[in-house]
Amino acid sequence: MPLSDIARAAEIELSRRLIPSLKAVGWRPRVIGYDGYGSCAAPTAPGASTGSSAVTSTAHQGEGSMVRVLARMLMRPSDAPAEGPLFRSIPHGLPVTPGQVRELAVDTLIDAQRGWRQLIDVPVPYLPVTIRVGDVSVRTRADRGGYVDVVVRDHGLGPGWHEVEIDAAGAGTVTTRVHVVGPGRRLGIVCDIDDTAMVTEVPRILIAAWNFLFKEAANREAVPGMAQLLARIEAAHPDTPLIFLSTGPWNTVPTLRSFFAHNGFPKAPKLMTDWGPSATGWFRSGIEHKRTELRRLMIDLPDVTWLLIGDDGQHDPLIYSEAVREHSDRVAAVAIRRLSQKEQVLAGAQIAHPMGLGYEARTLAEADVPVVTGRDGFELARLLPSWIVGAPGEGGAITG
Repeated sequence: MPLSDIARAAEIELSRRLIPSLKAVGWRPRVIGYDGYGSCAAPTAPGASTGSSAVTSTAHQGEGSMVRVLARMLMRPSDAPAEGPLFRSIPHGLPVTPGQVRELAVDTLIDAQRGWRQLIDVPVPYLPVTIRVGDVSVRTRADRGGYVDVVVRDHGLGPGWHEVEIDAAGAGTVTTRVHVVGPGRRLGIVCDIDDTAMVTEVPRILIAAWNFLFKEAANREAVPGMAQLLARIEAAHPDTPLIFLSTGPWNTVPTLRSFFAHNGFPKAPKLMTDWGPSATGWFRSGIEHKRTELRRLMIDLPDVTWLLIGDDGQHDPLIYSEAVREHSDRVAAVAIRRLSQKEQVLAGAQIAHPMGLGYEARTLAEADVPVVTGRDGFELARLLPSWIVGAPGEGGAITG
């Protein structure tokens, strides 16, 4: 039996034995909702022909809308927050009432916690779940890792942010958000997180581990100008879908929410991954995760042409070059943050080419789409085509 199969079997057996014990001491299932995305169809004009001879795409019919709902089922202590670090500590010596202590602790919980506490999670596999989007209800089950990733079609929602309900057996009902993209051609943004939006210097194992596992979220450093760049593009292109695509684990989403809000980034769905064993190995492939999600976005949102933003410290040039080669008509431009020589060395990357070495660099260089590289968001804003970034001053001043 492959070692990955042994690891998955051990994971399932651990959950089977651990969950009853946790329930006995007062723990219960909780629903952790993540932001999702979707599309809506243009309304069919009264009296319009619906015959088979109509030459229009499904996305422009009265049907064909979709919403992707993302969540996870976890065991939590009954008095613990629904998400964020599992354990919390409230000092006993504060000169305030217990109610004020609790309120302060809840308000600052995610910002103040060290990253290692986020990784202590107990998933609830195969929990029955009902999802309600608009007037549509869908029943499903969480997977063996406690994750729910469901597409709900023909939901009837209009463009913009909407709340959806997730009702899990024994966990009650929670709401999460989805960004529904309107019909018609439009620009979208896919943005990496590590060393593109947030300075993490992954995969520099020792210091990356320190930043991720121990450093407080509020003290993490944002890449200069990146929040302003994204806000400016959103202002120039209303209803632009923005998706953060990362190889980081889902457990870090609460901290990322806090980090993005603290540094002025636009709100957006985040597509993360799970660090557990997969069908092919002990750990999931970050490259394959990004490839798969990028291809899925091309399918789910067929009217969107994407600006792809990443960095040259890991595999973004390779992944984006593949996207350009396979879907050149769906890529508006590629923007690569060029790491400093120090960052390149610490990240374990080679520095002979600003977009990586070899085939992927040549593919991007020869691409029939604009490809720009810059040290930060300020420089990328100056180099990207003006039709993408809009007029100076939109979404906040871009200086630096």
